[in-house]
Amino acid sequence: MASTIANLTTKADGSMEGIFATLRINAPIAVLPNANKSREDAPDYRVINKRTGFEIGAGWNRISPRTGVEYTSIRLEAPEIGVIFGNVAPAPGGEENKRVILWNNPE
Repeated sequence: MASTIANLTTKADGSMEGIFATLRINAPIAVLPNANKSREDAPDYRVINKRTGFEIGAGWNRISPRTGVEYTSIRLEAPEIGVIFGNVAPAPGGEENKRVILWNNPE
């Protein structure tokens, strides 16, 4: 079972905005395309806390070796949560511009 940790709405410019929420955290976030990507291994996205303006994570476009489908892998990090890994996926309900970040349990 995958746990949703963020609900997002995609924007025309490729960014996504929404709420990152866990039992202890509830923060507005923006997932912004990295316009200054200078190396191949640099993140494709920056994750920003919209309330503080601080960067709390990054995202990379990946291709699943099993299915060949492209997805975005997200890494969030802050003192109160440690490191959380997730993947961006279509939100339930089928709305084209809605996405979720699903927690990627490392176990």
